[in-house]
Amino acid sequence: MTTQGHPNSGNSVDSLLEQEQEQGRGQGHEQGRGQNQEQTTLEHDSIESEHREADHLLLDRDSDQEPAISVVMPTLDEEDGVGECIDRAKTAIEELGVTAEIILSDSSTDRTPEIGREMGAIVVEPDEPGYGYAYRYAFERARGEHIVIGDADTTYDFEAIPELLERMETTDADMVMGSRLEGEIKPGAMPPLHQYVGNPLLTKFLNTFYGAGVSDAHSGFRIIRQESLVELDLETTGMEFASEMIMEAGAQDMTIEEVPITYHEREGEATLESFKDGWRHVRFMLVNAPGYLFSVPGIVLGMLGLVVMGLAFTGTSIGSATLGIHSMIAGSLMVIVGYQVASLGVFASVASNPIQKPEDKITTWLGSMSLERGAMIGLALLVAGGIYTGILISQWVANGFGSVAFTMGSLVAFTAIVIGLQTVFSSFFLGSVKTL
Repeated sequence: MTTQGHPNSGNSVDSLLEQEQEQGRGQGHEQGRGQNQEQTTLEHDSIESEHREADHLLLDRDSDQEPAISVVMPTLDEEDGVGECIDRAKTAIEELGVTAEIILSDSSTDRTPEIGREMGAIVVEPDEPGYGYAYRYAFERARGEHIVIGDADTTYDFEAIPELLERMETTDADMVMGSRLEGEIKPGAMPPLHQYVGNPLLTKFLNTFYGAGVSDAHSGFRIIRQESLVELDLETTGMEFASEMIMEAGAQDMTIEEVPITYHEREGEATLESFKDGWRHVRFMLVNAPGYLFSVPGIVLGMLGLVVMGLAFTGTSIGSATLGIHSMIAGSLMVIVGYQVASLGVFASVASNPIQKPEDKITTWLGSMSLERGAMIGLALLVAGGIYTGILISQWVANGFGSVAFTMGSLVAFTAIVIGLQTVFSSFFLGSVKTL
């Protein structure tokens, strides 16, 4: 609710301040939450008087005007920092001189929503929990041509919004991110484990799998065009939302630019769980890139197995080493396991519609293969291996069911039978999935 839409909002803040001051005088030396609320209200009253120009540029949800910028902050008990964040966002709005809206997507139990409304922010309350869902809920209600996002815990300086917007306009980028790792991280703002291990490693994974080409993939301070945001079609509800946005943008070849920023120490209690949330990001990146999770490892393992089997079958020496029957067995296992893992890549790409589909020719070819063709290839392998196995059985019968020497050829035949059976049933599975 903005000051422009409600000219008496300043008086309501004064009234609230007077009430809290009178309560404070009556309570004397009382410690705790009541004094914190009084101090917070004093600060916000001062902030209100400093940003009259921004107040006139802020629009409420019922305004007929379309804001140029929507600043979206997800909030969960952020009363210690939300006021400063809104204050800094107002400074940026004054500098830009454009109409804007500030939206708090709030699930708090403290005074966060009251502070937001007093300062002219629109407060919406998501009907489901989750960091990502809070953003998505607000995005559905944001009307700005450009959407700015950032946490309301004072870690991000919203006064840098003009820098991000300028980079977007000069480069025609779809999204501009504030890079903490390329900028400055204040002492105590980020744990060393996150700064030197977690964030660089997750960024490396994301760049490798999705081609995002960013230096700080998990920075939460970003600006994105409204039309680009719609194209991303975001679906996650948790902390992996930050990864999903970059993954989708990278997979769709959107232009992502970065601006170095300063990362500050947060106000209030941290809600991030390092290992749990880190694993959620890694898991989400892997399951949405089946080419890297299944196809590449499977193809490499299978090809290595074929090489080992070939060397063992032909008796080729490697230096002073000669591969024998045990190497042949190991090679057969690698071929079977590799084929199975690579098949999972095909299944995942067809059944789950991942963000980044496998692009290697083998997985693409297998995924596009018809049920009939796949079944015929499987049957051919099965028959070839079955013929050789039939010969072995006839020899076994002819020898009075005595022992038969284990040969390299028999292992090749058994491997062909296993691969053939897998291919036949996999073809029917893919056929059933494609008809859903």
